[in-house]
Parts: sequence; structure tokens; C-alpha cells
Amino acid sequence: MCKCPTDCPCQFACHACQCIRPSVVLVDPYSTGLMLAPVIHQRGYEVIALWTSQVGENREHLPEAAEGFPENFLAEIDEEATLTLTAAALRAVAAPAPVAAVICGGETGVQVADALAEQMGLRGNSIKGGLENRRDKQVQQDAVKAHGLRSVRSVCGKAWEEVQAFTETEPFPIIVKPVESAGSDGVKLCQTPMEAEAHFHLLLTSQRKAGAQGAAVLLQEYLQGTEYIVDHVSRNGVHKTAMVYVYDRRAANGAGFVCFGFRCVAAESPVAQELIRYTRGCLDALRITDGATHTEVMMTATGPCLVELNSRVNGAAGAWIPLARALTGYTQVDATVDAFLNGEAFDRLPDVPGPFLASGYLSTLVSYHEGHVEATHFQRVRELESVVFLEENLRPGCALTKSVDVFSLIGLCVLVHSDAAVLAKDLQAIREMELQGALFQLAVP
Repeated sequence: MCKCPTDCPCQFACHACQCIRPSVVLVDPYSTGLMLAPVIHQRGYEVIALWTSQVGENREHLPEAAEGFPENFLAEIDEEATLTLTAAALRAVAAPAPVAAVICGGETGVQVADALAEQMGLRGNSIKGGLENRRDKQVQQDAVKAHGLRSVRSVCGKAWEEVQAFTETEPFPIIVKPVESAGSDGVKLCQTPMEAEAHFHLLLTSQRKAGAQGAAVLLQEYLQGTEYIVDHVSRNGVHKTAMVYVYDRRAANGAGFVCFGFRCVAAESPVAQELIRYTRGCLDALRITDGATHTEVMMTATGPCLVELNSRVNGAAGAWIPLARALTGYTQVDATVDAFLNGEAFDRLPDVPGPFLASGYLSTLVSYHEGHVEATHFQRVRELESVVFLEENLRPGCALTKSVDVFSLIGLCVLVHSDAAVLAKDLQAIREMELQGALFQLAVP
């Protein structure tokens, strides 16, 4: 008979008055991936961090908002040389309780999470039929095209001779980017064949933030339109929309795709309905049955077209979580844990989010300056009426660079208010602070 106290969250067997809690493995739990850990732990499971060989410097990207972690991990282990050895190491750490689930935390963990779940006979997305690496953007586009959906004209290769012909037939500008990446890392809009070739060779010889050294490089048509995020969570092939966002991407500091933020799009709107239908087709094309997905889709003049599909929760260090919760009452993180650990709770989730409960926006904080930081003044953002969350990526003593991608942004904040006019006024104030360099004090050269 269980001797746990009556308020013990554990639902499982006991031994010597101690709870035996099954474990959940989070593969590369950085950024929002770490935000899964406290939710899982609160539901009565131990959490094991599995770090892959590709995680690199992302391993240090651990948001402070993930209360109790990483200190409450049951263990943190590194990927072994084979899946069999890795699975054995995880089972040994979890013993005598079982491993209940393997969930991808960060983008670098997608390939291992898929393969490991299949190896251990757990819920996940099968790697059979050429889907060993769903991160590969060419694999994604080929699968979507084969499914009869609009896809990007593209070519990839590891030698310029393999892709050069594309530059002779495709109208410029074109996109040149790593076949494995995240957060616009390494993505460049190239205006000429010479510029495309130079960036191609740079990517082949550069280590990306979230990609393998020496991975192939992708050349794509330049999609013109408005870019959206369509986040889903799936279980047994049933896809539920967590949120639709529209990007605010602009040219800044010589880069073409700096993200200034994103706002939520009502699921009942015609554009969201079209995006959701298309995105679910992409999920089926890539045979994604279980877990979270973060899909970027361009709405072009001829309809939606896949930019890329990431088989994990939305990133941005989970800064969007207070926004989603304020607008809908739940988040993609909650739904992901349900998908793996509580099928009945997942079934109760709505097919799409209902009418929003407030107005909201996630604003990134962009730097137009560079130098050595002597002090920061983020309290100026915190004092704005609609700001409910702020994450600072800049500290005194740091070197400041101009923002060109998500990795060089200096912070993120969430604005929520019942009055849309108040939110708009505060957002304008943030944009003015950025231009003036009012969020920091730089050392005099």
C-alpha cells in the first residue's frame, strides 16, 4: 500500500515510503526546452537532461524563468557513441523507475530525440522512410512538394558546382542558408551570383549556432510576402493549433531579417484558417505524429509556402509564454506535456485557440549600437504600463554588437493590456529607446 503523504503529487508505486517517479528525458533542454522541465516535474516525474554532440554553446542558454532548473534535474548526461548506449545510460539513471517519455527540448536535439524515442519504443515521430533528419530543410521541402503542397524552389549541396546552375536560372535575389539552422542563423539575402557564392563558401567553413559543421548549404527562391509562425502540438497524428503569430521582420544593421517581434493572430481570421490548413498538411507530409512543432510559413500572393518546420516548442527562451497564457489561458508548453503524459488532458484542448482575452505583443529589443557596456537601463522598459515580462540579454561588462539575428538581440519583452491603444503607445516608446541607445550606457572610446 502506498505510504506517500496525501498531498504527494506522485501517481505511482512507492518503496520504503519514497516515491518512485518515472523519468522524462529532455533532449537539449535549452531556451524554451528548459521551460518544459518544471511543468513535467510538477506532474510527478523526474527530469533527465540529455545533451547531444551538436548542442554546442546553446547548452549555456538556460532561461532564469525555468524555476528549479537546471538544479533539479535527476541527472545531466552526454550523448553516447550509439543510440543503444545512450538508451542504456538513460535507463540506468532512471532505475528502478522507467523512462516514460523522450521529448525534444532544443533545435539541435531533434534528430536524436526522434531516433531515441523509436529506439526505446516510446512516443515520438518515426524516422523510417528517409526521415532520419527532419531538421534538414531540403528534406522538408521535398516532402511537402511530394504531398502536393506549395514548396520553395531550392537546391542544396556541399560544393558550389552542385548548386551553381540554380543561380543561372533563378531570379535574384535568392536566399542562401545552412540546411540545418535556427533563429535566422546564417541566413542571407544575396543580390548577385557572386554574393551567393561567397556566402555559400562561408557557411561551409563556419560553425553555426544550431547546425553540424560542414553540413550542406541551401539556395532558395526569395519568397515575398508576410511571414507567420504556426505553432502546433500533436498526439497520435491529431494536430492542435497552439497559436498563430505574424512576424515583424525588418532590414536593420545591414541584415535583411532582423526580428523586431511578433503579434498573435486570431485563429478565426481567414488568414489564420488558411495557414492552419496548410501547416497541418506539412505536418502530415513529414509524418509528424507526436510533440510540438514551430512552423514558419510565408503568405505569398499565391498562398502559403513553407519556410521551415522545427520539431520542437517555440524558442525565444519562452518569452512568449506569458503572452500566450494571457491571451488564451494555456500555452504550447502545457499542451506538449499533455501530449506525452496525459492523453485525456490533450483531448480536452481546443482544436484552435478561442477568442483572445486581451491585446498582446512580443517585442524583441534591438541594438543599433556597439561598444563596451558600462551600465544597463532596462527598468525604463519595465516601467511601461503594458509590460508584463522582460528578459535581459545584456549585462554590464559585456561587449555590445548591432543586432543582426535572434542571437544578437539584447532582450525580449511581453506587452499585454485590455486597451490596444496603451499597448501601441508603449511599443512606440520601446522603438524610440532602441534608436536612442537609451537602454544602456557605453564606455567612452
